[in-house]
Amino acid sequence: MAIQAGQDVLLKLEDGVTPGNFVSVAGIRAKTIALNAGLVDATHTGSAGGWRELLSGAGVKSVRVTGSGVFRDEASDTRIREAFMSREAVDWQLIIPDFAQFSGAFLISQLTYGGDFDGEAVFSITLESAGEIGVTEI
Repeated sequence: MAIQAGQDVLLKLEDGVTPGNFVSVAGIRAKTIALNAGLVDATHTGSAGGWRELLSGAGVKSVRVTGSGVFRDEASDTRIREAFMSREAVDWQLIIPDFAQFSGAFLISQLTYGGDFDGEAVFSITLESAGEIGVTEI
């Protein structure tokens, strides 16, 4: 994967009208996609040398996405707010060009609005995976 601009990482959500139709979340400046895997500790009194043993293949996998930015697109801002207020699991696409696309249902666990007196209105968002997340190499 070649070096690329952070602005090329895209967050898209299903528009809520046409299944499979995704729109880019406009105005997101900073975003992080974190893949997580819970561990299952299988250590017991007979573990060699008292070293921790982990159960391979066990545990809960999840994806957490955080982002922040400015308001630019009324349609995506409205869709995000509606999904948050209804606690709806919405299908998202998280695209890292020349690497992978992660897709699946996410719940919005945090949505914050703010702004400085002499600046633009901003928001931040946290998404939590709500089921199996597909990974497609790009």
